[in-house]
Amino acid sequence: MAQADGATRTVIMTVDDDPGVSRAVARDLRRRYGASYRIVRAESGESALQALRELKLRGDLVAVILADYRMPQMNGIEFLEQALDVYPGARRVLLTAYADTDAAIDAINVVDLDHYLLKPWDPPEEKLYPVLDDLLQAWRAGDHRPVPSTKVVGHRWSARSSEVREFLARNQVPYRWYSSDEPEGRRLLSAAGQDGERLPVVITPDGTPLVEPGATELAARVGLATTPAADFYDLVVIGGGPAGLGAAVYGASEGLRTVLVERSATGGQAGQSSRIENYLGFPDGVSGGQLTERARRQAAKFGAEILTAREVTGLEASGAARIVRFSDGSAIAAHSVILATGVSYRQLAAPGTEDLTGCGVFYGSALTEAAACQDHDVYIVGGANSAGQAAMYLSRGAKSVTLLVRGDSLAASMSHYLIEQIEQTPNIRVRCGTVVEGAHGDGHLERLTLRDPASGESELVDAQWLFVFIGAAPRTEWLDGTVLRDERGFILAGPDLTSDGRPPAGWELDRPPYHLETSVPGVFVAGDARARSAKRVASAVGEGAMAVMLVHRYLEQS
Repeated sequence: MAQADGATRTVIMTVDDDPGVSRAVARDLRRRYGASYRIVRAESGESALQALRELKLRGDLVAVILADYRMPQMNGIEFLEQALDVYPGARRVLLTAYADTDAAIDAINVVDLDHYLLKPWDPPEEKLYPVLDDLLQAWRAGDHRPVPSTKVVGHRWSARSSEVREFLARNQVPYRWYSSDEPEGRRLLSAAGQDGERLPVVITPDGTPLVEPGATELAARVGLATTPAADFYDLVVIGGGPAGLGAAVYGASEGLRTVLVERSATGGQAGQSSRIENYLGFPDGVSGGQLTERARRQAAKFGAEILTAREVTGLEASGAARIVRFSDGSAIAAHSVILATGVSYRQLAAPGTEDLTGCGVFYGSALTEAAACQDHDVYIVGGANSAGQAAMYLSRGAKSVTLLVRGDSLAASMSHYLIEQIEQTPNIRVRCGTVVEGAHGDGHLERLTLRDPASGESELVDAQWLFVFIGAAPRTEWLDGTVLRDERGFILAGPDLTSDGRPPAGWELDRPPYHLETSVPGVFVAGDARARSAKRVASAVGEGAMAVMLVHRYLEQS
């Protein structure tokens, strides 16, 4: 459990699973720095991360994090790696025994470690304080002004409130949630001149109230870029999932003037995953949010523009230019385009689910809604990895999690490692041969009708939470008549366009399409939107990088 003193000062955090050592570190820190800094103590990596996230939402600053290397469940290096995503500017110190110095040296590269300290450090005046003094001085030299948080006032069973919270969370915008039927929520509504009939009300960091804001307005008012800085680019990447982010990183790092356009939030479906455990280089797994945020920062570091809440509605070829049109009528142009639009969750067709979407029925929102599911019974529809990852994540706090699977088993669609984890989790139950026949409730989900297709038998169960992961459909309707797609809407490219040995209709170049090139020269596709793609994060990132290589080849020959 994290403990702290003070309420407004910049934080120094210490994490050690040994209570005696933890208290000793905090005591030494308070003696030297307690008058100027708030000392936060935690006895596990998980509790420390939770404390860091709470500090982040409040807009508090963290200057230095000290973590013991040998902690169970999550060692100091693993903790600092995740803490880096929450407070990238905080100075990081690893506390080690002499036998662990090799690990500490390796951590310099893994988590950009600032220093490691050997235990014990007595006397602190010689071995602890000089190190901390230097790190604090270096931290103060940077710009670490607190970020005022956005406030969201809404109702638990408001679909639009849920959408706004998910939008802010997935775009890494700090916000605080206030229920409209609690005292503080009512005070904020009153101050905004609202009676609570129209929700949510979003109060921006500068104090401006936004009533039921749309995504574009919300993005612009909370500091997300929505307007392109130029009219013409070398490369426009449409879609901010793994493929799009991979393309943006490689395009910008190789000198192409690159802009990435995302309709909602970077990360795509992968960004909503609670844990990806089979991605190369992360043996302990990584959340989709962490992976997405790192990739976004990386793309921005190389100079890529990232536009959020901009919906693309058209693509045209005009001579050597490729014109991308937005829903508001504006447009940008480029030498080349990479389509990385990904896929969207298919909607459950059962009666009642449409009316209750956002009010107990959710599509890919497990991370945002998990806290509200504490000690409740949760149902998940789906048998693939996304459903399994959601089940594992929700099982941490839910009373029970029931996976509803249409097929006979999970083996046909879910990775083996996830099946094993589910089998070993006591509060997860798998019901094969089961479908949702109906959803019922007055204003929010209250019951589900479940049916066994083989026997035809139905059952009515109490339920407040239903999360749906039943496959995906490509977001390519707006490309109808522009690029060739298969019967399901996935984009054809490369060899799939020349299966009969002839180029596609209208192809005017004296070469066949490149591997990821669509039926329009200079327009490429990467990731899940491509026909016959692997539907895996690693392959999507790889295709994004490969598409940039082919863009270079196209530009050299144009």
